[in-house]
Amino acid sequence: MTMGTAKLVLDGQEYELPVITGSEGERAVDITSLRSDADIITLDSGYGNTGSCESAITFINGEEGILRYRGYPIEQLAESATFPEISYLLIYGELPNLEQLSNFRQQLTFHSMIHEDMKKFFEGFRPSAHPMAILSAMVASMSTYYPELAEDDDMNVIRLLAKAKTIAAYAYKKSIGQPFIYPRDDLSYCANFLHMMFAMPTTTYDVPPELANALNMLLILHADHEQNCSTSTVRMVASSQANFFASISAGIGALSGPLHGGANQKVLEMLEMIQQDGGDYMKYVNLAKDKDDEFRLMGFGHRVYKNFDPRATFLRKAADNVIKTMGIDDPLLNIAKGLEEVALSDEYFIERKLYPNVDFYSGILYRAMGIPSAMFTVMFALGRLPGWIAHWKELRQDPGSRINRPRQVYTGPNERTYVPMDQR
Repeated sequence: MTMGTAKLVLDGQEYELPVITGSEGERAVDITSLRSDADIITLDSGYGNTGSCESAITFINGEEGILRYRGYPIEQLAESATFPEISYLLIYGELPNLEQLSNFRQQLTFHSMIHEDMKKFFEGFRPSAHPMAILSAMVASMSTYYPELAEDDDMNVIRLLAKAKTIAAYAYKKSIGQPFIYPRDDLSYCANFLHMMFAMPTTTYDVPPELANALNMLLILHADHEQNCSTSTVRMVASSQANFFASISAGIGALSGPLHGGANQKVLEMLEMIQQDGGDYMKYVNLAKDKDDEFRLMGFGHRVYKNFDPRATFLRKAADNVIKTMGIDDPLLNIAKGLEEVALSDEYFIERKLYPNVDFYSGILYRAMGIPSAMFTVMFALGRLPGWIAHWKELRQDPGSRINRPRQVYTGPNERTYVPMDQR
């Protein structure tokens, strides 16, 4: 809602701009009319201080380390909820009752299979194809099987959530040359994915409940994170009225970048490097503090959080539990704990607010679950799907939404005269 105005003075001319206040007290200066009134634009490289929309989905306070989905603290959801329940909350705005959740889960189970013809697409991918590229391509192709009609929006939401885990598991099986495993109707969402990942046609695979529970937490913690790169991409593509599957596929493409979804893989690579160098993590702590050295500790600090990432606490506990319960002896966890201890006590890290973030432990947890590093970003995408869907839905239902069209400050040559080739 509008609460007061801000004044901008430019070339002696004064302009009044509305100040919008959000439900958590966040304030924003509305510059929508600035270009038409004053023929100027604002410049904000990377949109770090620009609000692209008003949204009722997720609230983040980076200074306080707060993350809430639809008003519910992430701490409560991570401990007590299930991923289908959180998906429903994000997409439809409220927690489901027992009947709604039961029906939602049933739909996610019964629509897990992909069209048999779509299996042929996997034959065209090279064995070395990255699973993230396969996921993006397969999601985009879904629009050819499920045309977008207004009355089918809810069903397409179900189809995407249900089939994405099957596509992800098939992408992994393709990469290792194993046969595809069909989903089962008697398994939960997370257990079904793990079954399709690790089962074989000739053997029985019982999904350990510790792994299913850990995956459930991981997906919840990644379900949404406000206007990040991939979510903003989904909203921007959807603003052109591109179809649902194309919009989500674009988000997957944005997430594939190493500065976004690939960060946890970089953490694992760093820990492996330290281990191969004898495990002396303090050596690398000192290198990170040396301004003349190019080495940087991965998984520390966050563009949004200026405090401890609330999600990292849960992932550390989950990693401990899985490794202990499964009897896994992983030296990388000890290195990670050592680095975390330094970061929480060393003045260098405290002054710069370089606390461990969600990527720091998620890679170790995926590794303990037997998920290879090439699949880490795919796992991130599976978790982020309900958030992307919620933002797509919110934008589509906003009567004031318009096609996104950022401006620029041109810095190229002034007008020049074209010289024909034979005269150059």
